[in-house]
Amino acid sequence: MKSFIGASPVTDLENALGQYILYYDILARLEPDRHLYLAIRQEIYSEIFQEQIGKILLENQRLCLLVFDSKREVVLQWIP
Repeated sequence: MKSFIGASPVTDLENALGQYILYYDILARLEPDRHLYLAIRQEIYSEIFQEQIGKILLENQRLCLLVFDSKREVVLQWIP
């Protein structure tokens, strides 16, 4: 789960993607039947993934997202 609390959401996204790729590659080798998701708050999903930069990542299927409501502590979407 990434908090995206830095000064720039795009910089936070860059860092999260770097970690995601690292974990994805390791998990693919060690436990290939498992799926990795990047957990993000609903606000971050709306701020980044509803914009062009995020839409490109989702269209290219670069990552899987788990979108959650941090106040209610519930999962809102699983995006494979």
